[in-house]
Amino acid sequence: MFKRSLNRIKEPPLSPSEAASPILLAVEGVTKHFAGVTALSDVSLDVRAGEILGLLGENGAGKSTLLKILSGVMPPSGGRITFDGADYQPASPQEAKRLGIVTIYQELSLIPTLTVAENIFIGRAPIGRLGLVSWRKMEQDSRAIIARVGLTIDPMTPVSALSVAEQQLVEIARALSLKSRLIIMDEPTSALTETEVQRLLSIMDRLRKDHVAIMFVTHRLEEASAICDRMTVLRDGRLAGHLKRQGGPVKLPAIIEKMVGRAASELYARPAQRAAAGDVVLSVRGLRTVRDPEAPHAIVLDGVDIDLKAGEILGVAGLVGSGRTELARAIFGADRIAAGTITLDGKQIAPASPADAIALGIGLVPEDRKHQAIFAALGILPNFSVASLGRFSNGFGFMAEGRERDALSGFRKMLSIRMASAEQAIEGLSGGNQQKVILARWLARDPKVLIVDEPTRGVDVGAKAEVHQILVQLAARGIAVMMISSELPEVLAVSDRIVTMRKGRITGEMPGVEANEERLMELMALDRQDAAAQDAEGQAR
Repeated sequence: MFKRSLNRIKEPPLSPSEAASPILLAVEGVTKHFAGVTALSDVSLDVRAGEILGLLGENGAGKSTLLKILSGVMPPSGGRITFDGADYQPASPQEAKRLGIVTIYQELSLIPTLTVAENIFIGRAPIGRLGLVSWRKMEQDSRAIIARVGLTIDPMTPVSALSVAEQQLVEIARALSLKSRLIIMDEPTSALTETEVQRLLSIMDRLRKDHVAIMFVTHRLEEASAICDRMTVLRDGRLAGHLKRQGGPVKLPAIIEKMVGRAASELYARPAQRAAAGDVVLSVRGLRTVRDPEAPHAIVLDGVDIDLKAGEILGVAGLVGSGRTELARAIFGADRIAAGTITLDGKQIAPASPADAIALGIGLVPEDRKHQAIFAALGILPNFSVASLGRFSNGFGFMAEGRERDALSGFRKMLSIRMASAEQAIEGLSGGNQQKVILARWLARDPKVLIVDEPTRGVDVGAKAEVHQILVQLAARGIAVMMISSELPEVLAVSDRIVTMRKGRITGEMPGVEANEERLMELMALDRQDAAAQDAEGQAR
C-alpha cells in the first residue's frame, strides 16, 4: 500500500507555458527486477520539449537503472514508455540515438586520438562523389555544430588536446549532430571548475530555448536548483516525489528532504561538542615542489607552512588549481619536494614514496577514488587489507585470512558499510560505501595522520553526513585529520580549523567556528601579498 501511494504522488500543477509544451517522453509505472532484487518499482515521470528535468536521488535510488532503460542498454521488466507519442522500446543504444534520445555519461566516450570532427561524425562521416570521406564538409559541419555549444576551437584538433570541459561540450555537440530531441546528461559537471560549470549551465539554457529537452542527473543540488524547471526524485527505487520552480529556484532543503526522507538541517550540522586538539603532530615549513616537465601546467607549492594537531580536523579550502591536492601528494611522498621540511612527532621526515609515508603513519584517501584508491574488479576484502598485508600475514608469507576477515567485520560494523559479503566486487558498492572501505583500509593501520581529499565526491547526500561523522570520530580517537574539499558547507561543518590556498600558497587561517562562506571565498581569491596585507590590517585593528 505504501509503495503504491508513494509512486502515485501527483506533480504540482503546470504553468500555462508548461501546459503548452507537449510531453516528449512519458515513463509510466516502469519496474525493473534483477535476480529477485527490485531496482525500480512503479516509477513514472515525463519530460517536455524545451525543459530541463532534474533526475535526483541518492546512490542506489535507481537513477542509473532508469538511464540504462531509457538509453536502450536494457529493457524494463514492466510498465510503458512513450516518446513523441509512440511506444518506445529501443533494442540498443544505437536505436535510442536514432529515435532521438542520446545519453552523455560521466565517463566520456570520445576517442582521444581522433579529432573533434572525427568524434562528432564517427561511424557516419560525410561521403563525397567518389565514395571517399569529404573532410572539407566534415570540418564545415563540425564547425557549425560546435559553435552551437560555444566552442571556437579548430574542429581538426585532436580530442586529447582539449580540457575535460571542452570534451564535455564536444559530447553535447555530437548529440546535437544526431538531431537529438532529448539529451540525458549523467553527472556532467563532476570534473569541471566553477567557471566551466557556469558555462555548461548557460549552454543548457540555450539548448532549452532551442526546444531541446534535457534530463539532468547530478549530485550537485545547487546546480539542479539553479537550472532545472522541474525535478523528479527517486528513493530506494521508487518515486519520492516531484518538485518544480514556483517563482524561483527550488530550495535545497526541500530537495534534500525528498531525497533522504529527513530534514536537511541534519546533514551539515556542526557537532555541538568537540574534544580539544592535542599537540602538533605534523608540521610543514617552506614546502616547495618541483614542476613536472610532463605536466607543465600543474600547480607547484610555493612556500607552504601548516601545522596539524592530534585530534583535530584541519580543513583545506581552495578553488580548483589552488594546490590543495598537490599539498596532500607532497606530504604523502607522491610528488618530489624541492625545498622545505616536514616534521612528524617532532622528527624531520622526507618520504620519498607513498610506501615511506605509510610506514611513518601517514594515510591518504585520494580525490579520484576510481583510479587512485580502489581496485575495481577485486573484492572488498583485498581492497580493505592492501595497505596492511604485513599485519595480516601469518609470518610465513601467507595471509591470515581469519584475522583479515575479523578486522573487516569490525570496521563494517563501526562504519556501517553496506555490502553483501567480503567477496563482493568493490565496484558494486555505492560511492559512499566505497569511501568507507577506503577509510577502513587506513584505520586498520592506526595512522597518526590521515589526509582525505574530497571525501564526499560522488557520494550521495545522505551518505555525506555519515562520512562527516566518521571523520569526527577519527579525530576523537586522536588521529590528526586533514580534510580537503571544494564544498564550503562541508569544510565549515566538519573542520576545527581552516586554511585557504591559492596558486600553491596559504592565504589565510581561522578557527572553524569563526569562519563563513563569504570570508573563505574572499581568502581563496587572494594572492599571498594581499593576504599578508589583510592580516597586518587585522592585527592593527
